Amino acid sequence: MELDKIFEQTQKASRGLSGLTPETVDAILRDVATAAVSQTAFLLSENEKDLARMSPDDPKYDRLKLTAARVEAIAADMRNVAGLTSPLGEVLLERELPNGLHLSKVRVPLGVVGVIYEARPNVTFDVFSLCLKTGNACILKGGSDASFSNEAIVSVIHGVLEKHGVSKDIVALLPPDRAATAALLGAVGYVDVLIPRGSQQLIDFVRQNAKVPVIETGAGIVHTYFDETADLEKGAEIIYNAKTRRVSVCNALDCLLLHRSRLQDLAALAAPLAAAGVTIYADTPSFEVLQQSYPQDLLQQASEEDFGTEFLSLKMALKTVEDLDEALDHIATHSSKHSEAIISENEAHINRFLQLVDAAAVYANASTAFTDGAQFGLGAEIGISTQKLHARGPMGLEELTSYKWLVKGNGQTRPA
Repeated sequence: MELDKIFEQTQKASRGLSGLTPETVDAILRDVATAAVSQTAFLLSENEKDLARMSPDDPKYDRLKLTAARVEAIAADMRNVAGLTSPLGEVLLERELPNGLHLSKVRVPLGVVGVIYEARPNVTFDVFSLCLKTGNACILKGGSDASFSNEAIVSVIHGVLEKHGVSKDIVALLPPDRAATAALLGAVGYVDVLIPRGSQQLIDFVRQNAKVPVIETGAGIVHTYFDETADLEKGAEIIYNAKTRRVSVCNALDCLLLHRSRLQDLAALAAPLAAAGVTIYADTPSFEVLQQSYPQDLLQQASEEDFGTEFLSLKMALKTVEDLDEALDHIATHSSKHSEAIISENEAHINRFLQLVDAAAVYANASTAFTDGAQFGLGAEIGISTQKLHARGPMGLEELTSYKWLVKGNGQTRPA
């Protein structure tokens, strides 16, 4: 089928979503969650075909991999979305003008949402659930790495939609080739907004080549600054969690900034990381300290390229700084504006960090692993926006809506 035909059908189907009751939408979401769990064996077998084509050493392997537990978690997220209140129809502002015109500003769907993503099959479920809840149709362009998984997931979704008498065209999966990417980037008149999810290379390519509006969900180059007043025990737990909880996600720690006065605590701070097999790329002062205690096969001298790298693996950069100002400068230079954190017991330092760091999520004394739509109480998420127009941070239901002005009058005309 020609891609323009798919775009046209999806756009047409999107107009029918306004006729679905909230009860029907929630029932569909719950039924898709149930179907996903009941068809776990099918989903995992298709996912295994994708995994067989990728090296387990590839940083994307963990993102690609589905397990029974992950399918259960995906289903739980969909049920959470079903339990949320839809923002559609919310009146954001209401007023009456002196001439008697009654104005209201009301939330409405974006329309057709296009998503380009790489080896993350869970995105297929997440995008569908959030788009359906907000009255949006979606056009999905997954990578070839996850083609079997995505086709299986969409087939489960389509099966449930058909049982509910809803057009399956509200969810379209494009072929996993470059021609489909080019077509989606140029789908002016069909796609209202395009959201890329994946590597910085993918995001840059979409931003530079798209003819339709783009919301960037950027790569995560994440820092944590361990201040001179930081609590050692608290800090060690936060750093360990941020780095090792799940290394392939965008909120994982990439660079630890350490106040020079705390070098004597570095061995204790790094011990949990050593136990987890984390390779540290350390600058000269921290390298000299770690040489005395850290496993030599996990310790490397840092190069300038290691700062500003999203590792997506059990690797981490380490830089010693003189003070908070140097930490702030380093973050400003190397951050992708995703998630940044300070560990400190100094309230003035914490407040200054929270105020000055330019990122979608800024933390004090907590792991950056919490930058996630579900953790923020948004249900699932369609991505984490690192830009400032329309949406920033985890994008949940509200971020998938726009608004329109409703104007009611009684014969008013505007004088010439």
